[in-house]
Amino acid sequence: MSEQGYVPPKVWVNNNQGANKWANINSPESGARFERELPVGEHPLQLYSLGTPNGQKVTIMLEELLALEIKDAEYDAFLINIGDSDQFSSGFVGVNPNSKIPALVDKSGEQDLNVFESASILVHLAERFGHFLPASGPERTQTFNWLFWAQGSAPFLGGGFGHFYAYADEKQEYPINRFAMEVKRQLDVLDKQLSKNNYVAGEHYSIADMAIWPWYGNLVLGKLYDAAEFLQVDSYKHVKRWAKQMAERPAVKRGRIVNRTFGEPWEQLAERHSSFDIDRVLALAP
Repeated sequence: MSEQGYVPPKVWVNNNQGANKWANINSPESGARFERELPVGEHPLQLYSLGTPNGQKVTIMLEELLALEIKDAEYDAFLINIGDSDQFSSGFVGVNPNSKIPALVDKSGEQDLNVFESASILVHLAERFGHFLPASGPERTQTFNWLFWAQGSAPFLGGGFGHFYAYADEKQEYPINRFAMEVKRQLDVLDKQLSKNNYVAGEHYSIADMAIWPWYGNLVLGKLYDAAEFLQVDSYKHVKRWAKQMAERPAVKRGRIVNRTFGEPWEQLAERHSSFDIDRVLALAP
């Protein structure tokens, strides 16, 4: 139905009978839809995720910690296929009642600790292992500023622009224009910040970079929504410089393929249980 022809009803009713797969997955009701326990591997950290930008944040962080030879950061990463509604299993809902990836179970303590929301997982790992988040002072505050900027901004890029530009049944001028304008404003904010700093929160690499790169870095590198030309991303030269710099980090190359089931063969690793799993896939690259 066209934008001009739609009149909202007096009372909204959920319609999940349409042809759009992604529009039919969610429901106005939370909670488990079926019984299924989550698999458990041998490492202290159990990740349940998908290689979308939100999932990449955590796997990049874990690979960065492993690159520092922190053995306690070893992890098992199990695939949660949101297209198949895996996020609504009783096991996954037990870890994250919001049914969104990623979700982490930290089994290193006396009791298992469930951690959900990507920013919360990044903070948990940074504080547990003492890396990528300053312990105190202005740099810590700046890191949090930009970490939470990402949490507030990325939904406009993903659920807003990405949905209406790439996934909606009909291309509608108003929502695409509205969210394209906001995404370009966000890129301008980042570009001005990166014109003065090597990394997003300052001169040091942090969890803020790990949170922002999977969304905005992939976007300006042409790896998100096939929208680089539409958004004229080359005009954000400082974001582009940073995005390329990040993409060359070995841990970013490794983390971005975990729980990924799309792309080239050397970009796909459905599950990860050891560093050799990633090595095997990356060896396929030309």
